[in-house]
Amino acid sequence: MLFFNIHDAKSSLSSIVADIETQHETVTLCRNGKPVAQIVPIEPLGSALKRSPKLGKIKFHYDPVEPLTADEWPELA
Repeated sequence: MLFFNIHDAKSSLSSIVADIETQHETVTLCRNGKPVAQIVPIEPLGSALKRSPKLGKIKFHYDPVEPLTADEWPELA
């Protein structure tokens, strides 16, 4: 884990982000020596989102994003 003062991080943000990408390090930002935030690497979208075999069997016989008609809207209280 790397620690940076916020002032130093502002002046070298590009290189810090490059280090996060290549080394997969977590960076902690500090103000007056106290940790206030972290910048963490994210997983690539391909590994985080996996297709479910069960969801592949679902078939829609209508447009699921079709707008509701006036009759389908709930009554206002």
